Amino acid sequence: MKLTKEEQKQYNRHLILEEIGEAGQLKLKQAKVLVIGAGGLGCPVLQYLTAAGIGTIGIIDADVVDQTNLQRQILYTVDDVGLSKAETAAKRLSKLNPYVKFKVYKEFLTKDNALALFEKFDIIVDGSDNFQTRYLSNDAAVITNKPLVYGSIFKFEGQVSVFNYKGSASYRCLYPTPPNPKDVPNCSEIGVLGVLPGIIGSLQANEVIKMICGLGDVLENKLLVFDVLSMRQFVLNYSKTEQASITRLDKNYEAFCGVTVIENEIELEKLKLNAEKYNLLDVRELWERKEHHIGGQHIPLGELTHRFKEIKINKPLAVYCKSGMRSKRAIEFLKEKEISTQLYNITNGIG
Repeated sequence: MKLTKEEQKQYNRHLILEEIGEAGQLKLKQAKVLVIGAGGLGCPVLQYLTAAGIGTIGIIDADVVDQTNLQRQILYTVDDVGLSKAETAAKRLSKLNPYVKFKVYKEFLTKDNALALFEKFDIIVDGSDNFQTRYLSNDAAVITNKPLVYGSIFKFEGQVSVFNYKGSASYRCLYPTPPNPKDVPNCSEIGVLGVLPGIIGSLQANEVIKMICGLGDVLENKLLVFDVLSMRQFVLNYSKTEQASITRLDKNYEAFCGVTVIENEIELEKLKLNAEKYNLLDVRELWERKEHHIGGQHIPLGELTHRFKEIKINKPLAVYCKSGMRSKRAIEFLKEKEISTQLYNITNGIG
């Protein structure tokens, strides 16, 4: 395999680096990397891996572009709202580098598809935003013996590490048990500084390139923590434990991570067809309701503990928020209080 003249122009700044050169660029061209999620972390990972000349890039994401994504997911534009993230990303990235092959998977990573999918790639990059996918990615990477590049963000802080690299520690060695979901809200609930995923995603892409080209020190058995407000960063060392011995996938990652599975979910469009059959409860903040709502009572989630007795119970109750996450927590609470009506969660919220 050789680089064409056009590829030599495309990768000139790599080729003149003696640490990479043509041999290193050919390694990048032969590599196959799967990126889980084309969101906040996935966008910069995909952009820099594409620019670097990774030969084959897989993108798995079942989500669509939302206007709230544009504050940090700069791969997309307002014209892309409502379109598949995975497909849109692949089309746009192809214009950045026509020498990269993209494999698009418009689905979520599950225990049913993870192993077969991971077998097709050399390195896995986790750009997910939930713990059940992180544990699933870790376990599938260990079973298929693939390095896993981890990244996570929270408000103003990010983390990066590399798991299962040449027999190194796994995600479970670092985090043996998941936190309570109530203690770790996602960015749709608490927000995130727009530039943070760009920084952390770029660091993840850097680890991928280092592994492929054999450069520097890979973040194996090390956790990089970065604070964008103070610009402080530090590296924590951790060791491989018996938690790294994984031979099969967990039966239920949602249950393992304490994610409540709501029995009664209802799509927004279906609800609108039978609106008179339900009472509605909006648990978002007041400023969100002023911008857009679909009616019903309004009790912010934080006020529910002392106002739940105000809720109308003469009909089944459909609870909603922006993404469907806060409404799930509201339903958990109402079940604990044994509220005497049937509870429904509006799937994926009202946007």
